[in-house]
Amino acid sequence: MKAAEVLADRPVYRPSEDEVFMSERQLEYFKQKLIDWKEDILRESGETLKHLQSETENHPDLADRASSETDRSLELRTRDRQRKLISKIDEALRRIEDGSYGYCEETGEPIGVARLDARPIATLSLEAQERHERRERVHRDD
Repeated sequence: MKAAEVLADRPVYRPSEDEVFMSERQLEYFKQKLIDWKEDILRESGETLKHLQSETENHPDLADRASSETDRSLELRTRDRQRKLISKIDEALRRIEDGSYGYCEETGEPIGVARLDARPIATLSLEAQERHERRERVHRDD
């Protein structure tokens, strides 16, 4: 039997709150999720770079040129955000290696499997994140 057939027969693993928190299986799940996410971002960045390099045409129409520049600017801002996201993914992978992944950096409590599944780069528990956002809102309103 081929490896792909064996994997196809297995149910897809999803971590649950019923398991031991940050068990070896959960850590491997999140590590693979982070690696896949990073590879997707890098692939998309490569495609964007190719697109930007091929789109060097000079538009005679001023409106077309402005539209092209706006699109280019938007793509570059998106790539910059994704560059920062890659940095956060790398930090999360380091936390997996050092054993601190999945624990709130503010309280030391488990972040929660559902939150990590939704946001695998999370460093704060939901409660700590809400407190942080409330403090930010207060400072912005001052």
